[in-house]
Amino acid sequence: MAKIDWYDKFVDFKYSPAKDDVIALFYFEPAAGMSKKEAAGRIASESSTGTWTTLTSLPPRMKGLEATAFEMDGNYLKVAYPIGLWEKGNLCQLLSGIAGNIFGMKALKNLRLIDASIPPALLKSFKGPQFGMEGIRKRMGVKKRPLTGAVVKPKIGFSAAEHSKIAFETWMGGFDFVKDDENLTSLSFNRFEDRLKRMTKLRDKAEALTGEKKSAFFNITAEVGEMMRRAEMVADHGWDYVMIDVVVTGNSAVQTMRDYLGDLGLAIHAHRAMHAAFDRNPKHGLTMQFLAKTMRMLGVNNIHTGTAVGKLVGTKPEVQAIADVLREKKTKAKKGLILEQEWGNIKSVFPASSGGLHPGLVPDVMDIYGNDMVLLVSGGIHGHPKGTRAGAMAVMQAIDAKMEGVSLKEKAKNNEELREALGKWGRYKPK
Repeated sequence: MAKIDWYDKFVDFKYSPAKDDVIALFYFEPAAGMSKKEAAGRIASESSTGTWTTLTSLPPRMKGLEATAFEMDGNYLKVAYPIGLWEKGNLCQLLSGIAGNIFGMKALKNLRLIDASIPPALLKSFKGPQFGMEGIRKRMGVKKRPLTGAVVKPKIGFSAAEHSKIAFETWMGGFDFVKDDENLTSLSFNRFEDRLKRMTKLRDKAEALTGEKKSAFFNITAEVGEMMRRAEMVADHGWDYVMIDVVVTGNSAVQTMRDYLGDLGLAIHAHRAMHAAFDRNPKHGLTMQFLAKTMRMLGVNNIHTGTAVGKLVGTKPEVQAIADVLREKKTKAKKGLILEQEWGNIKSVFPASSGGLHPGLVPDVMDIYGNDMVLLVSGGIHGHPKGTRAGAMAVMQAIDAKMEGVSLKEKAKNNEELREALGKWGRYKPK
């Protein structure tokens, strides 16, 4: 009987990747009755030039397009993909290969794309962020400390007038940004245009009273044409940021909007809503660090990355790995978490730490991230016993304490806002 499949042709543990290969790191578990080598061959084959059966009359150049499973360490597998497989500047096409049909194969019980190293020849076809971290700091006039922001909480339900008043109190407490949340777009009780106009008036007032730059992340998430219309309104009112729910809108929409927003001088705050549908399972799907990498390639300026100490999933090593992917000029490999990545001319991105934070957790978050982050504390300011403004002041006092090298307890002796925040929350870590 003639040989039926040819998956073994896509495994070569002696293969040395070419400098312009895309290298993907997978966690995988074969289905019952399938060896790891057999499963590895299927991953490489079905994500490149192979299929379930042997083919005839293939042109000789086809050999040069085959992916190769070349390294296996337990349940971790590296696959090398020749650069000829990929259309430059097309992230959707790349993901259709390394994160496509292979995730539905019966031969695999579990498959997780941990990371992919993108060679310079492919990476340079993506524009990356228009403004790096330095550019955002310059725009905001904040040199060293973390940038600060808050969602108006609860995230949905306030009228535009109510929302804007809370925003004003947030700014007056010392925060840089006020943020719409993922499901606040333009609703019957809080229209986008109304919220924008009211926020603009109160921003101008807050800037005049504080002498500080104030900004906001307006959620323009919608159909692409509508996102463009909303972005134009934001720019016309003198703002410098918008927010996009990047996972639900999709990579092509983000890529299109990066160019359009760049022409308007608007930066992108990326909300990762729906990410956990892909990355929460430690054995299947893809990782947040890889998602963050793709968003840096496409050109966002901040993206949510978790806290490791708040209410959302994510360990300290995972959170730090995501931050490295976003901020470093050269990302160093961390076993089982990220691959080495040279970023060339692609600018840096601020990680945004958010989810269940309050003043008592600020030192912990700064220990994890350092100062180069957007620190989003929302319920942890609005729930302050003396209200939003006092809550924001307490966070700023906590930041000062960390940067001054003193304990929160010591700082609180002369700062009533921080003292009352610690009295309510202490070091509580929400779940």
